[in-house]
Amino acid sequence: MTPFTTLIDAPTLAAQLRRDDLVVFDCRFDLASPAWGEAEYAAAHIPGALYAHLDRELSGPVTPSSGRHPLPHPHSFAQWLAAKGVHENSQIIAYDQGNGAYAARLWWLARWIGLRAIAVLDGGFAAWRAANLPLENTVRARAPGQLTPHVDPRAWLTTEAVDQLRQRPGNLLVDARGAERFAGRNETLDPVAGHVPGARNHPFLGNLGVDGKFLDPGSLRQRWSVILGSLPPSALIAMCGSGVTACHNLLALEHAGLTGGRLYAGSWSEWIRDPRRPIAIGQ
Repeated sequence: MTPFTTLIDAPTLAAQLRRDDLVVFDCRFDLASPAWGEAEYAAAHIPGALYAHLDRELSGPVTPSSGRHPLPHPHSFAQWLAAKGVHENSQIIAYDQGNGAYAARLWWLARWIGLRAIAVLDGGFAAWRAANLPLENTVRARAPGQLTPHVDPRAWLTTEAVDQLRQRPGNLLVDARGAERFAGRNETLDPVAGHVPGARNHPFLGNLGVDGKFLDPGSLRQRWSVILGSLPPSALIAMCGSGVTACHNLLALEHAGLTGGRLYAGSWSEWIRDPRRPIAIGQ
């Protein structure tokens, strides 16, 4: 069966639920209320889904020099996936409350350690519920899987590398935060407002239509081609506040057939850890 590698819609996922190789993860989360997603999962979730907490499973420990959501150690992440029943040939589906901001983080992490059969539920839990598809509130036990990570070292960049590359022609740093935060106005999450000098702004919500689902590949390609200009997709470095919604932009690019973008994992919250790094204000 052809694997799902970017997006899957709710009816298609519903038809796949009996597959033995399918592992579904519920990534619902709220930055302002970190316990919210897990409580929602306990109340009702897609049948067979397992919960993935952004701070606990999809991030590593925060340090004095890191951003708010450092990458987990790849081997620890692979061990966690395997303990949840993931094998190297599993089909993984991730979903969150709707727009894919948190599910895309699991999508990127899985690809980072070498998995390719990983997709995000388009429209998330909201789309599933709107389609009147089945729910459950029990946690099903799964036999552990076997998984060896094959890490792609080129998939992400350190702050030091980003600081060098942003000053060289042929690189494009794109920030997925909303326009107000990018401009340094209405900063609600980080202690310093603004953006990395030279970065362009493409809020991740721009990847979605009015229905809250991803735009079709052609429309995404058209939008991103305006941002890229004459540069190849591999020139793009995706960032955001902490390396989470940047993955949404990378998912949109992949769905549009524009592959090769890299993640600035530490993003803005790591950039500002060192007060000597420059900051820009405004658009």
